[in-house]
Amino acid sequence: MDWGKLPDLVCVALLICAFASVSRNSKTHQSKIWLVGWVMIAVHFAASLFLRIPGFIANVADWIALSALSGAGLVFVWAAIPYRQRASSRWMLAALVGTSTLYIGLITLPSAGLWILETAAVLLGAAPLAVTLLTMRRFQRPERWVVVVLYCALSVFAVAVQPRSNGPFLTVSGLLVAAYLACCITFWFAYRRWTTGSFITIAGFLAWSSVFVVAPVLQHYWAGVHVQSEVWNLPKYVVAAGMILLLLEDQIAHNRHLALHDELTGLPNRRLFHNRLENALDRATRSGQSVALLLIDLDSFKLVNDTAGHHIGDELLKRVSSIFLTRIRISDTVARTGGDEFSVILEGPVTRRQAADVAASLKAMLAESIDIEGHRLQVGASIGLAMYPEDATAAEPLCVAADVAMYAEKYVSREQRRNAGLSGLPESLRRPLQG
Repeated sequence: MDWGKLPDLVCVALLICAFASVSRNSKTHQSKIWLVGWVMIAVHFAASLFLRIPGFIANVADWIALSALSGAGLVFVWAAIPYRQRASSRWMLAALVGTSTLYIGLITLPSAGLWILETAAVLLGAAPLAVTLLTMRRFQRPERWVVVVLYCALSVFAVAVQPRSNGPFLTVSGLLVAAYLACCITFWFAYRRWTTGSFITIAGFLAWSSVFVVAPVLQHYWAGVHVQSEVWNLPKYVVAAGMILLLLEDQIAHNRHLALHDELTGLPNRRLFHNRLENALDRATRSGQSVALLLIDLDSFKLVNDTAGHHIGDELLKRVSSIFLTRIRISDTVARTGGDEFSVILEGPVTRRQAADVAASLKAMLAESIDIEGHRLQVGASIGLAMYPEDATAAEPLCVAADVAMYAEKYVSREQRRNAGLSGLPESLRRPLQG
């Protein structure tokens, strides 16, 4: 057995434990797919322990080791694409893994004929191309075409070098280059934020793919140059470190989002609302424009909670948030600043009349009945409007002005409903109730 691979197996196993610990707290399914890929890398090293046993065992170990290494790269590619849940993406993954595993299995068989190997080599490019062409009317992405072009080029290369004595070795090297170069490219498409984690991961995949080019070149032209196997394995650990950094960066971004957004509706919370209001007023001061602030309070939300339950109340808040987002411009801000209280910042150029029209529109939309899980709900809203700089010249006084206007409207609405309820009573009973 090749006990020299044991340290690498132990290192990868420890990395898997660390990766599992970090990914357990991750909110994305991507981390779980990455974990599967690293388990396949561990399988690659475990199978490599048996490569020096002659005969059938060595052939099987070689097939498992190479298939796991190639499959891990394809799993990483699949994890990086945002549309991996689509049926066509799963078919693409199956086509790539299936043809790669088939070809590697055939070259480990001493009795495989040239025509069989060439047929399998053609399938390396034909299978993903067929999947792409069959689904291109419904779905197209540049990342997919990049992968298809890589594997079509690999197929042509495999057919060209197959008759040579070292043809299978060169083709397997090319297959691994295609898999990990595809990782590099798809990660570049997926992570364009240029953080430390994304840079290290992309650079690590590029170095990993180049190993399968540099190693054959050294072996062919400079056979006397001896490079320790640990050097060739360094890119793996660079990629692992980069992926863990990506998970940590995502977790930090998620925590930052939770600190500034309402967990139920996903809208900005009071803290982010005040920050955006201050920024909006600063921009308005520099440009000489107006800013409108709408303070919205749902009239019957407590009744919904008391009669239908808090679950229905939560769903109602989500639905109301969606209603607001369909009416408000992307440049404006909708925030949940209280239990059933929402605030809207309308940035200039905006007039009081335009802001009043928006408020009336929102009020009309909320006056319509909303069906939630068999409950037919009808909630109204009281909306207070304040304008900068007419009503106030700073954020806090502007909020107070909108709050006063909202409660004034709520009082008027309550009195109107009360009077409507009393209108059907006899005069002798109506006068004492009116005070």
